[in-house]
Amino acid sequence: MRFELLGPFRVYRDDRSVPLGSVKQRLLLATLLLRPNEVVGTNELAAMLWGDDEPASAAANLRTYVRGLRRSLGDGANWDGITAAAGGYLLRVGPGERDLDLFDDAAARGREALAASDLDRAEAELSAAMRLWRGVPLSDLPLRSALARRVAQLEERRLLVEEDYAEAMLARGASADVVHRLRGLLDRHPLRQRAWGQLMVGLYRSGDVAGALDAFRQARQRLAEETGLDPAPELVRLYDDILHHRPSLTAQPQTGPDRPAPETTGGPLIQRPEQLPRAVPEFVGRSVELAGLDGLLHGGAEGPTSVAISVVSGMAGVGKTALALHWAHRVADRFPDGQLYVNLRGYDEAGAVSPSDALSGFLEALGVQPARIPSDMEARTGLYRSLLASRRMLLVLDNARDSAQVHALLPGAGSCMVVVTSRDRLGGLIAAECATPLTLDVLTAEESRSLLARRLGVSRLASESVAVADIIEAAGRLPLALSIVAARVATHPTFPLGAIAAELHSAEATLDALADGDVRRVFSWSFLALGADAARLFTLLGLHPGPDLTTAAASALAGVSAAAITPILRELTRLHLLAEHAPGRFAFHDLLRAYAAELAQSSERGDEHVAARQRLYDHYLHAAYPAALLLQPQWPPIQPVAPLPVPARQPVTDHDGALAWFTAEHRVLLRVVRQAAENGFEAYAWQIAWALTTFAAPRGLWQDQLDSQSVALRAAEKIDDLAGQAVANRLLSRALTRLGDRTMAEYRLKRALDLHERLGDPIGQAQTLHNYCELCYLDGRLDEALAHGREALRLYRLVGNHAGEARTLNALGWLLASTGDYVQAIASCTEALDQQRRTDDRNGQAATLDSLGFAYDRLGERDRAANCYEQAIELFRDSADRYHEAETLIRLGDTREGMGDRDAAAAAWRLAARIYEDVGDPAAEEVRSRLERLVPSLRPVS
Repeated sequence: MRFELLGPFRVYRDDRSVPLGSVKQRLLLATLLLRPNEVVGTNELAAMLWGDDEPASAAANLRTYVRGLRRSLGDGANWDGITAAAGGYLLRVGPGERDLDLFDDAAARGREALAASDLDRAEAELSAAMRLWRGVPLSDLPLRSALARRVAQLEERRLLVEEDYAEAMLARGASADVVHRLRGLLDRHPLRQRAWGQLMVGLYRSGDVAGALDAFRQARQRLAEETGLDPAPELVRLYDDILHHRPSLTAQPQTGPDRPAPETTGGPLIQRPEQLPRAVPEFVGRSVELAGLDGLLHGGAEGPTSVAISVVSGMAGVGKTALALHWAHRVADRFPDGQLYVNLRGYDEAGAVSPSDALSGFLEALGVQPARIPSDMEARTGLYRSLLASRRMLLVLDNARDSAQVHALLPGAGSCMVVVTSRDRLGGLIAAECATPLTLDVLTAEESRSLLARRLGVSRLASESVAVADIIEAAGRLPLALSIVAARVATHPTFPLGAIAAELHSAEATLDALADGDVRRVFSWSFLALGADAARLFTLLGLHPGPDLTTAAASALAGVSAAAITPILRELTRLHLLAEHAPGRFAFHDLLRAYAAELAQSSERGDEHVAARQRLYDHYLHAAYPAALLLQPQWPPIQPVAPLPVPARQPVTDHDGALAWFTAEHRVLLRVVRQAAENGFEAYAWQIAWALTTFAAPRGLWQDQLDSQSVALRAAEKIDDLAGQAVANRLLSRALTRLGDRTMAEYRLKRALDLHERLGDPIGQAQTLHNYCELCYLDGRLDEALAHGREALRLYRLVGNHAGEARTLNALGWLLASTGDYVQAIASCTEALDQQRRTDDRNGQAATLDSLGFAYDRLGERDRAANCYEQAIELFRDSADRYHEAETLIRLGDTREGMGDRDAAAAAWRLAARIYEDVGDPAAEEVRSRLERLVPSLRPVS
């Protein structure tokens, strides 16, 4: 493809002109071409196409124009050079495909030749650059003000090249040609003082001194008329030089590759370069990182031949440059030979700075005349290292793309120190150069508050502390995001902080609220640096609900093996787009997650994303289901969705492994359940919720169970899955019972019973009746509870379900003890315990021993009661059933108190209180009351 912007807009494919369709399509393509290889937001595109007259259908119209351009540029096929991306579109343009790039390249080469006094090459390159202009850029398009400003910027670049060309011609002695060209330029642009100065020199050297002096008077008059300003001091000095015929106005001898440059000294003209940019005035925190840099300075850069190197890496916007410059200014006096600084622009849209160009800048700062800087890269590096070998300097190499960009800029010897900042970890530099890594994380909450306080004032924050906390959380403690919010608050001093916090409420709104600071654009530079596989995975990770994921989950999303996904994850973590916060577990920063989600949402690969979601939910279901059976082997199993044909799954194989898996994935599964239901995978949603309950219920995580089963019920109802509705109603009822909403719990139990009867499922009916026992007991309806228990026992015996039979015998034993029939209660529980020991139902044994302890305590046999309770507690603890462990600890404490052992009672109650506090159960208050009654001076436990 060839795109011509420098004149009437033209596009060529294989040297054939491409018809681009409507004016709006042409304007859209032109706008994308002015920002190639980066995401241009839909708001910006709309402004370019419609200005203030944007129609309501703008987004739909843009999609239509994009489709039309793809067909035109693809010669009827669907050209893939325009892709939808986060909040906009991206046009991929290769090197040399835009005439604007060819112009910039030729201009750069011309300026380089001019600086080296290679005048023949300078004239040739600058002339070639100007020949690429065919007229006013995009002259055949109606330009709105925003696009017209862009075109004006292009015109400015052309004028600078014309002035550089005049400079080269003057140096060659072609004064007459220069005068002719400059008169035409100044007729069009009469305020360009550099051009007026060149015209004056040209006229003077042509022998027209009066004309040169008159040119100054014309310039002064035009400036006064149009701007009210006087000529610049440089122009005034030139006028004075002409008046006095100073020798400096005569033409310099022409130099070039075959003509030696005038003899000049090669010694340093600047003895102590001080190139550090201004440090961030509101810098806060980072005491640990600053101490690390101090330690490297004291330990590594003090010796006569040692070069200390620190690599500061982290995600975009985390404050790497701010840290490096703050520290560099703080220790600048420790480097008597000065400081060198370069922004390597590793992820800049304008392109990275080459090592060669960076070296050239450093050598000039060290006093080397441009004509003396070697053109050969190896010679240039050698000269640079020779100059640094005897110096003690601080080098800040900011925003490096990779290790290769940095290697040539490192001193070879001497007592210099180098601080490199990068989004990349620069592992090659750490390995090859023994650089010290320093990974920068987001600010702490306190540091974030300090940053806002320095920008906005302590009093402003003190008046709205809750809103400040919300802002800090929404910004993810990322310095860039916090700074953008602070700037918005500062420019709207009457806005309450609560209103600003509300703008940041959701992840999507957060990126929109931070649009003024170009957070999306900063992230896009990192994204565009990724290889194709890593870019695809990053986008797919936007489909994951969070908060983190494993290698196996990433493998499922991408549809590749774990071995294939590992190097791709490594690339994302290397560029700090993903963090491996625990071995094998990866997490996004919240703003990066929002950015990845936008990419996923805006991507047009809808079918691929549907398939990726199914693979993800399949992974979680078929990892959770076998783990659930290991945790609760007595629970009647469900029939899960058939697994997808994926390579070698590795399910957990024992109880401890299942417990560890659910502990790690618990928060993820809560989000997966909700997301699966929202995205049309309802069967996965209710079945994953069932598996999660095998972990949540024994731990008393009733709110989690309520939330997940509410989603599960809606999902099962949506697809008319009666089995799913029955299970969800029953498990939802159990959570409601424990949370105190017994009316709704009973309604759900009745719904579950009805559904299980319709399904012809006696085990499901028995399980539901068992739960009904508990509800009626808590309501004091003991006769009804016994009736439900006996019907459940009948159904379990009918189908030969011995685990259910034993657990129901225990429930009946508890109910009988509650009615005062302790002998019959002990008999029922003893029968249950025998069956459970035969089947090794350890959690069931714990519950039955708890019931026996209750019955023995009521009979006054407190030693036997305490023994039963202690056995039950040990078994509950072994199966990680913390909720029921806490209940039994309370009863053990009651028994110990009755035995007169107040210390043992207090010890049991303290353990129970801690468990309830850990799971957030209000029962902790009741336990504290027991403790305060036992020991009045005792304060609430921590």
